[in-house]
Amino acid sequence: MATTLTPEATVPAQARESRYGLENHGIRNPGTVFWNLNPVELVEHAVRRGEGRLADGGPFNAVTSPHTGRSPNDRFVVREPGSEENIWWGKVNQPISPEHYDALRADVMEHLGGQDLFVRDMIAGADPRYALNVRVITPNAWHNLFAFNMFRRPEESALADMVPGFTILHAPEYEADPARHGTRTSTFILINFGKKEVLIGGTRYAGEIKKSVFGVMNYVLPLQGVLSMHCSANVGPEGDSALFFGLSGTGKTTLSADPERGLIGDDEHGWSDEGIFNFEGGCYAKAVKLSPEGEPEIYATTRMFGTVLENCVLDDERRVDFDDISITENTRISYPLPYIDNFVPDARAGHPKTIVFLTADAYGVLPPISRLTPEQAMFYFLSGYTAKVAGTERGVKEPQPTFSACFGQVFLPLHPGVYADLLGKRIEEHGSSVWLVNTGWTGGPYGTGSRMKLSYTRAMVRAALAGELDGGAMATAPFFNLSIPTEIAGVPSEVLNPRDTWADKDAYDAKAKELANAFCSNFEQFADRVPEAVKNAGPTGA
Repeated sequence: MATTLTPEATVPAQARESRYGLENHGIRNPGTVFWNLNPVELVEHAVRRGEGRLADGGPFNAVTSPHTGRSPNDRFVVREPGSEENIWWGKVNQPISPEHYDALRADVMEHLGGQDLFVRDMIAGADPRYALNVRVITPNAWHNLFAFNMFRRPEESALADMVPGFTILHAPEYEADPARHGTRTSTFILINFGKKEVLIGGTRYAGEIKKSVFGVMNYVLPLQGVLSMHCSANVGPEGDSALFFGLSGTGKTTLSADPERGLIGDDEHGWSDEGIFNFEGGCYAKAVKLSPEGEPEIYATTRMFGTVLENCVLDDERRVDFDDISITENTRISYPLPYIDNFVPDARAGHPKTIVFLTADAYGVLPPISRLTPEQAMFYFLSGYTAKVAGTERGVKEPQPTFSACFGQVFLPLHPGVYADLLGKRIEEHGSSVWLVNTGWTGGPYGTGSRMKLSYTRAMVRAALAGELDGGAMATAPFFNLSIPTEIAGVPSEVLNPRDTWADKDAYDAKAKELANAFCSNFEQFADRVPEAVKNAGPTGA
C-alpha cells in the first residue's frame, strides 16, 4: 500500500469509516464514533469539549498534568507464548500475565462503553514492505489530532478497507487498580504482542501513544532483518543521507532540521537492505526555550493551525511563553512533516553516508566532534551516553552520566545486542562514516564551563556531512582515544580539543578519568556479547 501523506478534508465522512468496525475490538455499545476526522473537525470537537485551548496563530494547546512525560516504570509487556522467548525481560520490559491483561482490558472496554470515540487508522513505516497499519481508539479529539500529526496516513481511497495490524486502546482517564490488574500504579502502558494490542490509561501524556508504536516497530522489524533506530534523518541534494542518534536534549531534532538538506524524519527510522525510511508522518519536538532565531523552521510550526502544543503556558493574549516551565520543562510540539518546508514526501532515502552520535556531555571532557572506528561505533552505540545536569531531576546536584543502550534503551523489546549487531552489519556493508558529536559543555563541567555554541556544532556537522573532514589532520583525545579534527572552517581551533579549553588541566584529567571509568563500568553488561575489538574500543579509564 502506498503511504503518501494525503489530506482527508475532501473525503466524505462516511467514506472514512473502515469496514473493519469496532465490534471486532469488542466495542459494541459506544456513543458516537468519529472515523478519521480531519484537523479542522478534530480541533472543533476538542475546543467544544473543553480539551484545551487555541493559542495565538492557530495551534491547539493541551495540558496533561499530572503526567507531563512518559511513565516508563508503568510500562509492561504481556508474557505470552508467541513473544516470550524474544523479549529482553527486566526493568525495561516488565512482565505482566495474560490474566491481568485480560482483566484490565475488560475494565477498559467497560470504561469506554457509551463514550464518544475518535478512531484513527494510520500507518507506521514509509517503506511499504515493512509498513504496519495501526489503529488508535480514543475518547479525546486532541489525542486523535496528535495521532493524525505523528503518523502516516493512507491514501484516501484505502480508508474503507483498512484493517489494523496493531490497535491502541486509549483510556487516559481510566485508572488501574494494581491489586486487581497487576500494575504498579493507576497508570498503565501494556503491550500484548500476541493480541497485537496496546492498552494505555491513567495518563493524558500523548507521547505514550507515539512511543508505544515505536516499541512495536522495534519488535517486529529486527525479526525481519531491518534495523529500527531512535534517530533523526535527513538527505542532501546529492542523495547523501545521514542519521542523527541522540537522547532527549542532545540536538537530534534541531540538527536534522537543516534548510540545506531534506528532512526525512526527526525521531524514528528503519534501515533495510534498500536504505532508510521514516516510521512517522510528523515531528514531536521539545518546545522549551524555542526561538525564531535559534530554530526558525520548528518555531514556525507553532504559528500553524493543526499543530498540537503540549503543556505550554499561554499569556492573556494566548501567546506561548516558551521560557515558562511552570507546568513542566518537557513542553512539546506535534506537527506534520509537511509543516517543514524541506521535508521529503516519501520519507525514504538510500543507505546513509554519515552517522552522527549526539551527546550532551555535562562533564565537559568529550571532544565537540570526533571520528569513530567501526569498533568504537559499536561501543558508543551500545553505551548511548549523555548526562543529566543539576536541576533536571530531583536530587541531581552534580552532572550524572546517563547510559541508554542504542540511544533508546527504554523502547527496546529485544536485547540491545540485536540492534547493535544489525548496525555493525550495515556500517560494514555500506562504509558509513560515524562521528561522535558533543553538544554539551566546553571549558569545564556544567556550572563552570559553557554550552557549546550551536553555530559551532552546525559547522562541524556540516563539514562532516560534506566530507570536508575526510583525510584531514587528526589529534587524539586523552583517556578516550578518539580522533579529533584539528581544523574545521568556522570553528576556533582551540575549541576542538576539550583539554585545551580548561584552565586547570589537572581538573580536566580528573574529570575525564571519572567519565571514562563510568563508560567502562556501564559496558560490562555487554562484554560477553561483543568481540574483543569492540570491548577494547572504549575509554582507557584510570
